[in-house]
Amino acid sequence: MAKVSRHSVAQVIADKSLGGVDLKRLSKSVAAYLLEERRVSELESLLRDVQKHWADKGYVDLIAKTARPLDGQVLEDLAVPFKEAYPQAKEVAVTEVIDKKVIGGARVEIGEQRFDLSIARRLNRFKKSINAQQGS
Repeated sequence: MAKVSRHSVAQVIADKSLGGVDLKRLSKSVAAYLLEERRVSELESLLRDVQKHWADKGYVDLIAKTARPLDGQVLEDLAVPFKEAYPQAKEVAVTEVIDKKVIGGARVEIGEQRFDLSIARRLNRFKKSINAQQGS
């Protein structure tokens, strides 16, 4: 039997999850499928593909990796530029993930796109500009 493509699996998951099925049951089914088919290593890619399918249907899910929990207003403010970038979106949701590697600020992911709004990125850019000035 031929291996089902990751994109096809993601399409089914996206459709079912937007269709009002029991998400806990769907999650267990997906986990069992990935284990049985020995495709667990594809999980992150599969989730990005599901996010893309959701976005195509008007449901944008942002993953915000932050050093510590953000309050509701900050999460709403974080969604604003994405609401503008996706005017066709019926909904823009922000899923917060605590990541101790983030010093401050946030790294935002939507599907395959990544937006680094972290302090570490700003510090690296500053360091590069200082090094460039010293080199001239």
